Amino acid sequence: LSPSSGLTHESHRKDVEQVYLRCSEGSIEWMYPTGALIVNLRPNISPASYKHLTVCIKPFKDSAGANIYLEKTGELKLLVRDGERSPSRVYCFGYDQGGLFVEATPQQDISRKITGFQYELMSKGIAADLHTASAPCRPCSDTEVLLAVCTSDFVIRGSIQNVTNEAEEQESIIHVGVNKLYRQKSKVFQLTGESGNWRGQIKTLLECGVKPGDGDFLFTGRMHFGEARLGCAPRFKDFQRMYKEAKDKGLNPCEIGPD
Repeated sequence: LSPSSGLTHESHRKDVEQVYLRCSEGSIEWMYPTGALIVNLRPNISPASYKHLTVCIKPFKDSAGANIYLEKTGELKLLVRDGERSPSRVYCFGYDQGGLFVEATPQQDISRKITGFQYELMSKGIAADLHTASAPCRPCSDTEVLLAVCTSDFVIRGSIQNVTNEAEEQESIIHVGVNKLYRQKSKVFQLTGESGNWRGQIKTLLECGVKPGDGDFLFTGRMHFGEARLGCAPRFKDFQRMYKEAKDKGLNPCEIGPD
C-alpha cells in the first residue's frame, strides 16, 4: 500500500491520514512524508480472535522521514526512531497493545525521504517460536521436533553445503542441499542447475554458531517476511529414532510419510 505523497499537501503538515489494511501481511510505503498516518490493521477474521494475534513490522533498510509509534487511547510508545539503522530488525507487539501511528519528522527536503515497512499478523504461538527470547539456540526436545514436523512452513531432509555469516545483521545463512522435500509453504527450495539438485537458504541467529558439517539433518522452520527461518533441526538419524519410538507408542502427532 502506498498512501498519498506528502508533496500533494505540503501546506498541511499537521494532516493525519487513516489507512485500513485487511491483509494478514503486506507493506506500506509513504513517499515524502508530512503530517501523520494512522495504520489500522483489520484482518478478515472474527474480532474475538484479535487478542490472539501478534503484529510484527520490519522497516525497509533505507526507510527515513518518520517515527513509528505504537498508539493506544492517545498514548504513544516509540517503536522505530527516524534514522535508526538496525538491518533486519523486527519489532513485534500484541494486536491488543495498540495500533501504528507513523509521524513525519521535520525535514528541510522531504523529496528525498521515503518511509516504509513490511508487516505480518500471526498467532501469538507462531510469533513465540520465531522470537524465543530465552535460549534461542537451544536444541529442541523430542516432543518439540515431532510437533515442528506437523506445524512448520517447511520440512526437509538435507545437508549443510555452506554457511555465510553476516556480522552487520547478526545472522547466518545456511546453504542447504535438499535430499527430500516433505513440505514447503513458499518456493524457497528450488531445483537449480542442470544437475537437478534442490537447494535453498535458511536464516538463523549468528550467535547460534552454525557450521558446515557432514551428514543429513531434518530442517524445519517458518517463513517470516519472505525468508525461511530455522526452527528445530535435529540430525536425521536422531529424528528417525524419535519418530519410530513415538509411532510405536501411537504418540506421533502426525505422519510425515516415507523416508
